[in-house]
Amino acid sequence: MITFVGAICLLIVGYYVYSKVVERIFGIDDDRETPAYTKEDGMDYMPMSWWKGSLIQLLNIAGLGPIFGAVLGALYGPVAFIWIVIGSIFAGAVHDYFSGMMSLRHNGEQYPSLVGRYLGKGAKGTINIISIVLMILVAAAFTAGPAQLMAQVTPLSFTMCLVVIFAYFVLAAVLPVNKIIGRIYPIFGVILILMAVSIGIGLFFMDNPVPNLTMANLHPDNLPLWPLLMITVSCGAISGFHSTQSPIIARTMKKESDGKKVFYGAMIAEGVIALIWAAAGMTFFGNTGGLQGALAAGGPSGVVNEISSSLLGTFGGVLAIIGVIILPITTGDTSLRSSRMMLADLFVKKENKGNGGKGKTLLLTAVVATPTFLLTQIDYTFLWRYVGFTNQLVATVMLWTAAMYLVKKQKFHWICSLPALFMTMTVSTYLFLAPEGFELPYNVSMMFGAGITALTAGWFGYQLWKARRSNPVTVEQVA
Repeated sequence: MITFVGAICLLIVGYYVYSKVVERIFGIDDDRETPAYTKEDGMDYMPMSWWKGSLIQLLNIAGLGPIFGAVLGALYGPVAFIWIVIGSIFAGAVHDYFSGMMSLRHNGEQYPSLVGRYLGKGAKGTINIISIVLMILVAAAFTAGPAQLMAQVTPLSFTMCLVVIFAYFVLAAVLPVNKIIGRIYPIFGVILILMAVSIGIGLFFMDNPVPNLTMANLHPDNLPLWPLLMITVSCGAISGFHSTQSPIIARTMKKESDGKKVFYGAMIAEGVIALIWAAAGMTFFGNTGGLQGALAAGGPSGVVNEISSSLLGTFGGVLAIIGVIILPITTGDTSLRSSRMMLADLFVKKENKGNGGKGKTLLLTAVVATPTFLLTQIDYTFLWRYVGFTNQLVATVMLWTAAMYLVKKQKFHWICSLPALFMTMTVSTYLFLAPEGFELPYNVSMMFGAGITALTAGWFGYQLWKARRSNPVTVEQVA
């Protein structure tokens, strides 16, 4: 229990201390007018209060990600706490802050456009495809589960539940951001927080205490801790999906100083939620073997339902049903909204964006909603494997984009480049190790991962050298 409480305290301290460092390096300017005012269009660009933006951002980036991922990560034991804390403070929150604030500085640009600005047109074209594929995979993965539960608790069939969910998706994606997302999502954000806090309090009254830190890998199947834990627990530590969601809120912010609360703060809150559910997973079933049995019997949603109902009674059961149905749906619809915005940036010329806007918005939404609907018909675990790798690949590219932004602005790049190097090694090794990758032996995968990381470090070193040649002022200076 001491480790669990200490981990939460570290996340809180990390927000109050390290977020100020990140903010100072970025260099905020509240006198700069934000896109919410300069490009206000009554659709995606409009001013919104910071507290509402924070709750929407938390719901958009979280959903069931920090719950399901943390429960699966709990199979490795208390060592998962270390990744959640360090990942959230030094990687995930930094990633989210820069993806949001860079979008804010560039008139609400989408993630692929930011990549193109700082990593080149080739990178932009590739990441556009990868990002839209990720959005479709996430929306599909977070739709099938809720539809199955809805079919169990209502008279509707699974297919009919899918139709209902997708009808809502289309509405949420095509209506102005303040109609559904701005009005309802803050309430759902409060539900997400209430659900986590209730479980967190319940942990102190369980028969078994939350285990304290051990560096041992307690996974029942003895799966390698690294890099699998970093792919399994993504939303609770660092997630590339967040960089696709941040521009939604960046287009509604009133001033730059709100970025620390909206972007960095939401990621730290997600880290706290992940810690709570990881602790619950490690403790409730006695050990990691018991957790694995529960996962095999009912999957992550079954585990969440059993923990909630047992710890909180009827109230917990209601929260679990709301969570398993509503929270993933709210992730799915913002996924489609983001992919619709990306397609608009790709295929709709700037001078024509205001002409026939509603028709084009509906058409672009249909383009991404159709494959999403089709993917809901295939196995959930198959989808989720590819979501994990694609998600962390997108996060890695965003960190390198932020590092290049700091290099070009002659600011301290290490806050982004060091976690970018770590994630490069993680994603590269996983690609060669995983069944959905090349499925090579562990040591061989490590060697290939190290080789790709070394090449990437060499590329970045060359960019630093070019920056120094063009400007004699050191690029490591802090703004």
